This record gives sequence, C-alpha cells and structure tokens, in this order.
Amino acid sequence: MIDALKFGLAVAIIFAAAWVICSLFVISMPTAMMQMSDHMVHVDFGEMSWNLGWIGFAYGLVAWSVVAGIMGWGIAAIYNRLVG
Repeated sequence: MIDALKFGLAVAIIFAAAWVICSLFVISMPTAMMQMSDHMVHVDFGEMSWNLGWIGFAYGLVAWSVVAGIMGWGIAAIYNRLVG
C-alpha cells in the first residue's frame, strides 16, 4: 500500500521544484524557452512574449503544487484500491 497523503505531498514538492527550475529558465533564456514551448505544443507563438512577475510566479507555484498534490493523492488512492 502507498500512503496516499505522503505520495501526494511528494508529487507536490517535485512539481514545485520543477516550477522554480522552469521559471529560472524562462527568466534567463526567454527566447529559447519560447521556441521550446512552440515545439512542445505544436503552436507558433510568434509575437508573444513571456510575462513572468513575482505574483505570477507565486500563483503558478501554488496552483501547480496544489493540483499536482491532489492528483498524486488521487493516483495513490486509486492504486491502493486496485491492489486491494
């Protein structure tokens, strides 16, 4: 059995770290990151640019961490039910 709460917390922590790392890349290499985003989602963002301020960074960090934690908890809970 997987402890669903601890697993969810672990997923939230990993997503928070990934958000911080990604944000650092966006701040330090905005053009390269925009091009990578173009390729990842098969879209030409062309005239768009990044707009990442401290408030956006904080909101994204909290939102992604909470959503990821809930999903991690849900995955572990379903897994535990499936393995009985």
